[in-house]
Amino acid sequence: MRRVVVLLAVLWATDAVRFGQLCSGNQDNRRRTSDSWGQGHYGARRGGRTHQGLDIVCSDGSTVYAPFDVTLNGKVTVYNDKSKAAINQGISMTGEGLCFKLFYVRPDQTSGSVKKGERIGTMLPMQSVYSGITSHVHVQMCDKSDPTQYF
Repeated sequence: MRRVVVLLAVLWATDAVRFGQLCSGNQDNRRRTSDSWGQGHYGARRGGRTHQGLDIVCSDGSTVYAPFDVTLNGKVTVYNDKSKAAINQGISMTGEGLCFKLFYVRPDQTSGSVKKGERIGTMLPMQSVYSGITSHVHVQMCDKSDPTQYF
């Protein structure tokens, strides 16, 4: 019986975590659906690989916010491909018991703490690399698990 109670407590605590607004102009964290470049849900097929994050719509140049109180854990390099240099930044962070990364964001800082709703950076110019894509912030859990439950 004790194990069931502990498991339920863990499930309840995890279930309560919800990302606040990530991007100016997208108060409800609307997700990228389908466009000429593919789909933005976790597990979508991308040629020979699987999409390991969730794409949240964000216009190029928009302000990106902390989804809850977070600790910034450093800059992320998204690609090894120099042709994508314009969008090759992101930030790793922890908060609410989660470890996650935001791709295609130029962070204002790469360490320290930021409160929920405070600016953490700027959406990079995705259209300059992927013309016609629905511009978005890619949310990826550090362990590459599905982040959908937190939205």
